[in-house]
Amino acid sequence: MYLNDQYNKALSWQMFNRISPRYDILNRLLSFGIDRIWRQSLVDLIPEKKGSFYLDLATGTGDVLLEAAKRKSFSFDQMVGMDLADHMMMVGEQKLTKHDFFCPVRFVRGDATQIDLPSNSVDVVTMAFGIRNVSDPKLALNSIHDVLRSKGMVLIMEFSIPSFWLLKMGYLFYFRYLLPFFGRLISGDKEAYSYLNKTVEDFPYGDSFCELMRDSGFKSVKQYSLSGGIAMIYQGVKS
Repeated sequence: MYLNDQYNKALSWQMFNRISPRYDILNRLLSFGIDRIWRQSLVDLIPEKKGSFYLDLATGTGDVLLEAAKRKSFSFDQMVGMDLADHMMMVGEQKLTKHDFFCPVRFVRGDATQIDLPSNSVDVVTMAFGIRNVSDPKLALNSIHDVLRSKGMVLIMEFSIPSFWLLKMGYLFYFRYLLPFFGRLISGDKEAYSYLNKTVEDFPYGDSFCELMRDSGFKSVKQYSLSGGIAMIYQGVKS
């Protein structure tokens, strides 16, 4: 879910808290399960280096954190999921208890625009479908750059707009009309998913978002298209 300027992004975590018990099932249903494949693609790109510190921002219920921990916890000294929505993370903590990992895996409440970690302390940062929710995406990118160590990597996954006209038409119709309706129906929250289509169309994607990353100091910026351009993974490295 993503909110535009009609809704205070700084308080969007409160809405996520309200729908936290139904958030995972909403994602599965409304994405037809494709979100799992996308998250697996994101985790595939996480570099493996013994003794590293991994941070998952806008972690929500911990889907990316859990996938990364199940597959790559042997490569890290610690793995942390950070979000402002504490009720979402409580759902994530319940999921973590069902698994054993090779390193400590935990949740911490925090703001992606003001990451409360020392500078040059993190090796890998991921952020899945969260950069659009923050009050200032540029500030979040700057904060990520600050906490990363030299040669550290950021991986950001977000929706974009397909370039193929037929896919684009179907995609925007679904986002503008069907997804908000079913999101409200299933979640029971009138604000849930209401602004998704607006932010999808307004938020910078592709080359424009890559330029934002470069402006924040990231090098070797790359973008990977998912499902015909419905979503993108952006990769950058701190020099």
